[in-house]
Amino acid sequence: PWRAVARAVAWVAQRIAPKGLPKPLAYPERVGRWPAAAGIFAFVWLELVYVNRDRPSTLAVLALAYAAVMLVGMSLYGIETWTRNADAFGVAFGLIALLAPLRWADGRVALRWPLAGAIGMPQVAGASAVVLTMIGTTSFDGFSQGSIWTGEDGLSERLASAFGDLGLGRELAVQAGYTVGLIGVVLIVAGLYRLGVAGMRSVSGPDGPSTAELSRRFAHALIPIAFAYLVAHYFSLLAFQGQAISFLISDPLGEGSDLFGTASQTIDYSVLSANAIWYVQVAALIVGHVGGLILAHDRALETWSEPRTATRSQYWMLLVMVTFTCLGLWLLSAASQ
Repeated sequence: PWRAVARAVAWVAQRIAPKGLPKPLAYPERVGRWPAAAGIFAFVWLELVYVNRDRPSTLAVLALAYAAVMLVGMSLYGIETWTRNADAFGVAFGLIALLAPLRWADGRVALRWPLAGAIGMPQVAGASAVVLTMIGTTSFDGFSQGSIWTGEDGLSERLASAFGDLGLGRELAVQAGYTVGLIGVVLIVAGLYRLGVAGMRSVSGPDGPSTAELSRRFAHALIPIAFAYLVAHYFSLLAFQGQAISFLISDPLGEGSDLFGTASQTIDYSVLSANAIWYVQVAALIVGHVGGLILAHDRALETWSEPRTATRSQYWMLLVMVTFTCLGLWLLSAASQ
């Protein structure tokens, strides 16, 4: 909502200021979308690592701080420029929106082929980092629920013990261990993508695009995978906890009110079976990775003029996609144990 607030303030300021508003500063190209990637990582760190994440006062302070950063950034670099690059939630949901069969054009809603919008993803600094962070953080959320991480002698306990030996208290040691795990999973996901890009670079010859350029060109193929991971991991949460809206809206402050007569309602866990949830999760992963392969193949034909080279380059992307699929299925099975 901060973009709407900034637009309203700018509209009023333009009519009050006698000489108009000063021109915004030039947004640094080398910064690109790295602030959005950092914002996504920070949000997930708050959700999964920070021990005081459920305190209302903490959430209120963080929400106000985020609002202040957004408003100051938009005032310095321009509303559209800042939200297009540095607003973590705006960038993330904007990427997912590129997959939709609908688009807004010339003041009206227009149809387009699904996935077609992803082709227009800006190839700027940090663009691939945003998508990889989305995939990596969601992967860690699933991994942290499995026995390898949470078991009696799991990785989390080992890391917490290691940081405890360094002099950290129990609470800080646990946070440090989870932080290392979160960073590690994101780096593993980024490494898998980098491996695929390096493989494509090896088949294109010395005169072909550089590794950094290929990384930016094919980053849009990861958007369906990021969305698939989100659906697979959070579908059950939405289906069950989403029902809480019915009674929370009647008693939003927890004071016993019943504004809409729904305060006594509860969550119905029988609306979906475990098998139905599993099928939705698997279908999301398969469809998402197939979509990623389609986008990657289309970009390969555009990048290399020789069809044989384009086809050979996609063997590496196929390996990456299959690896991501196996990783997603393993995470789902580990979380369900």
